Amino acid sequence: MREAFGAVFDVEPGYLNTASIGVPPRHVADAVAAAHERWRRGQDTSSDFGTAVETSREAFGRVVGVPATSVACGATVSQFVSLVARALPKGSKIFVQPGEFTSVTLPFVAAGHEMVSTVDECDLVAVSVVQSADGAVADLEALKASGKPVVLDVSQAAGWMPLSLAWADFVVGVAYKWLMAPKGAAWMAVRPDRMDFLEPVAANWYSTGENYGTELVLRSDARRFDLAPAWFAHVGAAVALPWVASLDLAAVRAHNANLTDHLLTGLGLEPNGSAIVSVDVPHVSGVVSSVRAARTRFACHLYNTVEDVDRVLKALG
Repeated sequence: MREAFGAVFDVEPGYLNTASIGVPPRHVADAVAAAHERWRRGQDTSSDFGTAVETSREAFGRVVGVPATSVACGATVSQFVSLVARALPKGSKIFVQPGEFTSVTLPFVAAGHEMVSTVDECDLVAVSVVQSADGAVADLEALKASGKPVVLDVSQAAGWMPLSLAWADFVVGVAYKWLMAPKGAAWMAVRPDRMDFLEPVAANWYSTGENYGTELVLRSDARRFDLAPAWFAHVGAAVALPWVASLDLAAVRAHNANLTDHLLTGLGLEPNGSAIVSVDVPHVSGVVSSVRAARTRFACHLYNTVEDVDRVLKALG
């Protein structure tokens, strides 16, 4: 058991893998367990989950700096990126970072668009705010100044970085990493002037409010792009995200980056100021990490301590 930032975690020592799966605070896991218990006893109806969905929607908006009316609820990043890819004229030029995660890149490839190597020649930029493979942090100010339309994936940033992204055209992110909620929930923030650019290709009862019939009556805000929610994912998100949004995320960022910088300097490498590091070292016994792009990836979150990092340094001698 560990206490961090006002919450209790049951995470085991040596867990440095939040970039793959975030570990929930005890109060988040308890809320999900209680919902499963109600389900087992037949004590909830589908409408009972609506409050959780709206709570998580509003909290995601606070995390990225937009109002709840700009936020759509879904299941995956690729689902939302596909909406943008399908709305662009075929053959549009898309700039992505080399090594970008495929949930960001492949929807554009599948839609028949062209990948280009510079921002200047592109029609749209699609980039992760923090890169999955190595923790590289995007230059958001330069992107903003470029004037190019942007899709920002915050899956590896939301939950440890302070974010203010109302300027971006589209912002997508998932629940189950740094936001420490169950897998099955994702969100997309759509700038108000970009709502009509997208088509609601997965229109459904949840995105329209209509259970029967063939008349398409879209909601006036980003809910027009909703998928019917994965209930228990949103139960967890409705507890985890408001808590994350209440934190001093500058302090969370400092905590995480101090730990990864301690790891890098201990290995004789330059600090990178990110919560994710990728190094050319073998697997370390007693430490949970992952391998990305043939390198070992370590990720430090608010529940980690210097003792976790020192396990790695001691094992590598």
